[in-house]
Amino acid sequence: MREAERGLIRVFDSQGDNRVKKGRQIKADMPEGADNPLNAAVAGRDRSTLDMVAEAIKHDQTMLAYQPVMQALPPHQVAFYEGYIRVLDETGRVIPARDFMPVVENTEMGRELDCLALQHGLKALSQSPDVRLSINMSARSIGYRRWGKVLKKHLEKDSLLGERLVLEITEESAMAAPEIVIDFMDQMQEHGIAFALDNFGAGTSMIKHFRQFFFDAVKIDGQFVRGVHANHDNQAVLRALVGVGKQFDMLIVAESVESQQDAEFLVSIGVDCLQGYLYGAPSVRAPWIEELKERTRA
Repeated sequence: MREAERGLIRVFDSQGDNRVKKGRQIKADMPEGADNPLNAAVAGRDRSTLDMVAEAIKHDQTMLAYQPVMQALPPHQVAFYEGYIRVLDETGRVIPARDFMPVVENTEMGRELDCLALQHGLKALSQSPDVRLSINMSARSIGYRRWGKVLKKHLEKDSLLGERLVLEITEESAMAAPEIVIDFMDQMQEHGIAFALDNFGAGTSMIKHFRQFFFDAVKIDGQFVRGVHANHDNQAVLRALVGVGKQFDMLIVAESVESQQDAEFLVSIGVDCLQGYLYGAPSVRAPWIEELKERTRA
């Protein structure tokens, strides 16, 4: 529990008339719509997050962090990188998406961040012709004019760029507007853009619709992957998910691979690519640039 929340609760745990007095004062200071101190604290935190993200967007303080997705079989090279949007706070500290995206994803700022993630990713692809990169998107991105303009601009500038771009979309987002997503995926076929279903296995509604979509890959949700070498239930789930993916000729990627034992099990059941801290944490320093520097120095 955050210290601010503890402080609010301690006020109501204190004894005597002072408790009532302080309680009334806090209630008077609560934002409109907050019916208790804990809700007030959460609302205050969310407002602070929104302000931070708004400032980062306004001053162009965003970037991508890159994490490698490795081939499961020899020569164990990088298959592609995934780019994660990051923002900088007023001190210049890099803030990961998990700390702000849940608050902003359904707002106009969420759409702006989708645009910035795509823009950073396409710029990286333009500058590094040997790199393949995946970027997260959502169904809301498709109908957002600026996002479409960013994609169109870069595809017109380099007709081969799409062949190195993977767009990741979650099941929840795809199923929120399936007709729109399917139509968009169909349109992107001519540009060579690949699509990956993110968080595969977290829901149950997508499998029966696989034939309608154009997914080239599935990324198995990390909740089934972490510690799987010692979890027989998750082993059964993973075998089933891999079987479904193979049936539809999709590349199988396992997320959140954190131990060698887990990696060995995943390879044994036919997973094609592995992603997780075992192979590297997301880094705002483009790994391929660092590797090039190393080779140059050597």
